Amino acid sequence: MQSWNNGAMTTTTTFTRMDKSTAEDWAVIGKETMDHQSRVADGVLALLRSLADITDGFAVDQLTHCLQTATLAERAGAADEMVVASLCHDIGKAVSVPNHPKIAAEILKSYVSDDVYQVIRAHQDFQGQHYYHHFGGDPNAREQYRGESWFDLAAQFADEWDQIAFDPNYDTLPLEHFESRVREIFGHPKSL
Repeated sequence: MQSWNNGAMTTTTTFTRMDKSTAEDWAVIGKETMDHQSRVADGVLALLRSLADITDGFAVDQLTHCLQTATLAERAGAADEMVVASLCHDIGKAVSVPNHPKIAAEILKSYVSDDVYQVIRAHQDFQGQHYYHHFGGDPNAREQYRGESWFDLAAQFADEWDQIAFDPNYDTLPLEHFESRVREIFGHPKSL
């Protein structure tokens, strides 16, 4: 079935149960999904903006923290997908602080390499070296990942970018600076 949506013709399926769908239906859904891939970046940018409302006792809000982390990654010469992942590493805090690394990693998973995905998924345990001892946690939690291909990148992320990104006086780049890279990374899924 064809219809008009915001001035553009779209094709929709008519099945009401997935077990009654056809390969042709899924071709339509796949095309429509790819045609509207830009909404993913729009959603990510909106989630990032929402972090400006979350401080939770830190010296800067969580958006500023994410921007500082990405700024530090960029200035260190990190690849674009690592810069975007650095920007998005705490995006899960818009939903749930305790499991924010897994939320952020899953948002990134289809758009970045497996190593970058793993860095974000495990970043809290790498950060633990700097603060877990204050809670009675294991400050060596990162050691469980030693030997992984992404271990050194995760250590660099945690030690050189993330854990120092709470400075209200740091020369932080604005979200607009990163927007084109966010749109590029989230515009092209590596996998579905």
